[in-house]
Amino acid sequence: MATNILDTVGARRGRLALAVAIVFAIWVFAMPVLAASDGGKELSWFKMGMSLCGGLALFLFGMEQMGEALKMVAGDRMRDILAKLTTNRLAGLLTGAGVTAVIQSSSVTTVMLVGFVSAGLMSLSQAIGVILGADIGTTITAQIVAFPVKKYALLLVTVGFVLIFVGKKDTVKQYGALIMGLGMVFFGMGVMSDAMKPMRSYQPFIELMHNVDNPVVGILIATAFTSLIQSSSATMGVVIVLAQQGLITLEGGIALALGANIGTCATAGLASIGKPREAVRVAVAHVTFKIAGVLLIVWFIPPFADLVRAISPAEEGLTGAALLAAEVPRQVANAHTVFNIGIAFLFLPASALFARFCEWVVPDREVTEEEIAIARVKPKYLDDTLLETPALALDRSRLELERIGHRVRAMYHEILPAALEGTAADLDKVAAMDEEVDALHAYVVDYLRRVGLDNLTDHQSRVFMGLIDTANNFENIGDIIETDMVHIGRQRLADAAVVSESTSEVMGKVHAAIGAALDGVLEVVVDPDRDTARQVVAMKGQINDLADSAALHGAQRLVADEPNRLKLYTREMELLERMKRIYYFVKRIAKSLEGLSEDEAAEDTAAAPPQAPVQEPAPQAAG
Repeated sequence: MATNILDTVGARRGRLALAVAIVFAIWVFAMPVLAASDGGKELSWFKMGMSLCGGLALFLFGMEQMGEALKMVAGDRMRDILAKLTTNRLAGLLTGAGVTAVIQSSSVTTVMLVGFVSAGLMSLSQAIGVILGADIGTTITAQIVAFPVKKYALLLVTVGFVLIFVGKKDTVKQYGALIMGLGMVFFGMGVMSDAMKPMRSYQPFIELMHNVDNPVVGILIATAFTSLIQSSSATMGVVIVLAQQGLITLEGGIALALGANIGTCATAGLASIGKPREAVRVAVAHVTFKIAGVLLIVWFIPPFADLVRAISPAEEGLTGAALLAAEVPRQVANAHTVFNIGIAFLFLPASALFARFCEWVVPDREVTEEEIAIARVKPKYLDDTLLETPALALDRSRLELERIGHRVRAMYHEILPAALEGTAADLDKVAAMDEEVDALHAYVVDYLRRVGLDNLTDHQSRVFMGLIDTANNFENIGDIIETDMVHIGRQRLADAAVVSESTSEVMGKVHAAIGAALDGVLEVVVDPDRDTARQVVAMKGQINDLADSAALHGAQRLVADEPNRLKLYTREMELLERMKRIYYFVKRIAKSLEGLSEDEAAEDTAAAPPQAPVQEPAPQAAG
């Protein structure tokens, strides 16, 4: 279990820690080589390595802190923004860029898109527009760290710290974490930059960096590094630090940036393994854009570099490494952004063609009945990648809860006819349906448990508890049907009792009204609406009236001259009580999802109908 938690919740932090470890390992192995190549010139290798890795750790931790704060501040609105996309490709592009700039992870955006495409909420062509926008959004980090504001870094850390520890509202604390994270990003960049200063005059290292000007070498190095740590932002941070010390040219920085763009495709590729065809197509689109874009631009790096220099600020009166240090960091960040914007506007008009290409590369295939059966008891929307963004993980939990709700609704639809007049096979069929409910319930509850391991806002905590309650209430409804109502139906068969048409009709009215309430909460599960929830709660009077009429009808039928009349009456009343019990749980779902007042919830609990025990058939008299 501990391993599972580390593999999911700590996945991103693990990758960032890996970045530090890789840089440290490279430094350790490079030290003797560089020292030997310069005749053992004295440099404080340990001090430089310690500062470089420590600065990188601060940079990555600050970036993580900043990203988490941004998710807390704006994460609850991200799903709604994406879900309300129209067929306007440009709107999708801008939305993808904005969402990814906030959550600082194109892979999370991609996972959301997979869910929307799988659920039929968005076409693959629309998703392609958002993917192109997400690639633009990931360049925001490089733009931020290219600012030479390290002298204000500790001021930002101080302001953020004060807001976190003095602020009383969650929003204030989140903005404090955002500011403090930004300060740590700049401070870490400053520490790394200072650590690399001695290298500006160290000839062996300068010669080594000249190899990066070779596009093939630069692209391969950055691709490998980014693939390992699965974070193009971390790679670009290291590239900009090298640029701040004048150790690489713009052409070398562009080659490294292109490699980072290819390397980030590893995340999408790994995330699509074992996923539905829609997920693989989204990953194929992502990889295709990146590789095609790099292949188009790699032959024109010198003119592309001239274009970037023309649109970037220039420094007067500097030469050599000092000029590179002053100009190249911003130029590299601009090249990274311009490249992704260029890809977006080049491929966006042909998104429909790319969608068909992806469908051709990853065609639909026939699914066997066994695979369909397995899929029915496996979660469709729960993705561990989204655990890093609680607002989105909670939203995907809603979609999975809808699947549970539809299975419970199917059970409820079948049970009354089966219990009143069905065969043993009909009852067995209903009972077997509860296995799917139980399996999906276990997945959802475990997923929500892992979501709860992260820091949640007050609103997210309320949603979290509402979804937990909803999952449990759906499971309770399934248990009532599978354990109680199926058993009552089997007792009716054992008694050889025949239910009259008039009784089936009045019981059917109660059943239909509660079924309508269940349909209502299924709408609320996916798309919270307070009015719909209140309508479900307001059905209490109508359902009680119908139940009273059914009970009165049953009492009047007691005098009928029919065999097993008393036993049949007992079964009918037991079914009626179980249906009322189901409505109680339906009403609880509506209240928990919409957060009705505690007084109403307390009143509802007090009014919960007692669950009568299932009666065993009376023994037949001998003879």
